[in-house]
Amino acid sequence: MEKIQRLIIFGPPGAGKGTQAKLIAEKLNILHLSTGDALRREVKSESVLGKKVKEIMNLGNLVSDEIVIEIVKKNIEEAKNGFILDGFPRTLKQAEVLEEIFEELKIKNVKIINLEVNQEELIKRLLKRAQIEGRADDNEETIRNRMKVYNDETKPILDFYSKHEGLMNLDGLGSVEEVLERVLAVLK
Repeated sequence: MEKIQRLIIFGPPGAGKGTQAKLIAEKLNILHLSTGDALRREVKSESVLGKKVKEIMNLGNLVSDEIVIEIVKKNIEEAKNGFILDGFPRTLKQAEVLEEIFEELKIKNVKIINLEVNQEELIKRLLKRAQIEGRADDNEETIRNRMKVYNDETKPILDFYSKHEGLMNLDGLGSVEEVLERVLAVLK
């Protein structure tokens, strides 16, 4: 396996992106960059940017693309062993800016892992997770809406990356361990 791994993980809600990203990061000793975690770390650091993010979040507002991109770029620059991006990019604009960041930082050989799971299986998984975690907001209607938002806004990013030689579409069905084995096998 290449020493420095630079990865982006995609998949619809419930595909197991977050779980797989954490495990992949641990196995490969790379940074797991979840944008939500990165924003919280920035706030905790009490940096100038962190204070700005805290103010925005305390007002209940969404952090702008510009700030999210700045934090992602900062983390990528500091990730000496490589990284796995989880939850970014979420829009076509973010994907285009991310490509500019890679170009600016002279980052090549980025691999894109797309976990594919059929919609009915995803709905079953998310309903089960909602039940286990007691998440009343995750009912079938909400879940179907999240799928629609994913298909409308995030899936077009896969079209953007479809010509990218590093795109790997992998079966996201199976146990956590089976999916992890599939991912690690294609990274060798």
